[in-house]
Amino acid sequence: MDFTNLHTILRSLYDEMMPLCSDMAGVAQAIAGLGALFFVAYRVWQSLARAEPIDVFPLLRPFVIGFCIMFFPTMVLGTINTVMSPIVQGTASMLEGQTLDMKKYREEKDRLEYEKMMNDPSTAYLVDDAEFDRQIDELGVTEVGTAAGMYIERGMYKIKKAIQNFFRELLELLFQAAALTIDTIRTFFLIVLAILGPIAFALSVWDGFQSTLVTWIQRYIQTYLWLPVADLFSTILAKIQVLMLQNDISELTNNPAADLDSSNTCYIIFMIIGIIGYFTIPTVSGWIIQAGGAGNYNRAVNTTAMQGGSVVGSVAGGVAGNLAGRAGKLLK
Repeated sequence: MDFTNLHTILRSLYDEMMPLCSDMAGVAQAIAGLGALFFVAYRVWQSLARAEPIDVFPLLRPFVIGFCIMFFPTMVLGTINTVMSPIVQGTASMLEGQTLDMKKYREEKDRLEYEKMMNDPSTAYLVDDAEFDRQIDELGVTEVGTAAGMYIERGMYKIKKAIQNFFRELLELLFQAAALTIDTIRTFFLIVLAILGPIAFALSVWDGFQSTLVTWIQRYIQTYLWLPVADLFSTILAKIQVLMLQNDISELTNNPAADLDSSNTCYIIFMIIGIIGYFTIPTVSGWIIQAGGAGNYNRAVNTTAMQGGSVVGSVAGGVAGNLAGRAGKLLK
């Protein structure tokens, strides 16, 4: 499954839904026009009743809002997206750089680990078919027990690697699924805010609803920041993995007796942390741009993330410990 294509589809979905803003513009203009009529009439009547000069500047507010409604996709959404897009592009480039480094160091680590086992005759047959066949051919007829032990050890090694790869791929899948969940919810929120944005602008013309305009802008920017915050979070996790891989490479290069089982365990722990951490992104975005109305959602998401993380961690620890213990007994 290519998660990059799924994220690209969400971007395309947002662009495809933007023309629907124009469908709401007509209704919003009617609401804003009626509100502007009452807005101007009330203030003109108030100034005349008090025998005060009419202040024209505040009366321009509903007309400016109406102008924004008429050109909402280009003037409002286009301006906000243009201002915010460099942030998204910057965090995406940071993530891409760390991801490329992680892939490079992972390949280097796998190569050094393979060479380390190949240089040791007692482990070379576990990773290389030709070496295994050669050692089996060198055994005599009286060494059937040794050959059977080699077959068992080689089979157990393959099972161990298969379990490790399966568990790593499962956690990576859950990690990517968490990122896709946040991106999907973000896209849904942005589409709803964009389509109903003209209505929010129109209501802000009426007295008592002036805060609707500022609140809409705050919520839109806060939701828009979910993506760069997610990229920053992924960049931090990728950097941690790069540092772990560099340490493993250093151990494999300088320490012939290096044991990397603890490193694999740390990798699993950080993947679990990443799965939980992805669901805190709305809260972090709220620290950058304060906007009301999403607190209950954030609390629900964080609670679900903590519960899900506890389940994942418990299952991960139990399965890993059980399989490792059984594998160790069989190898002995």
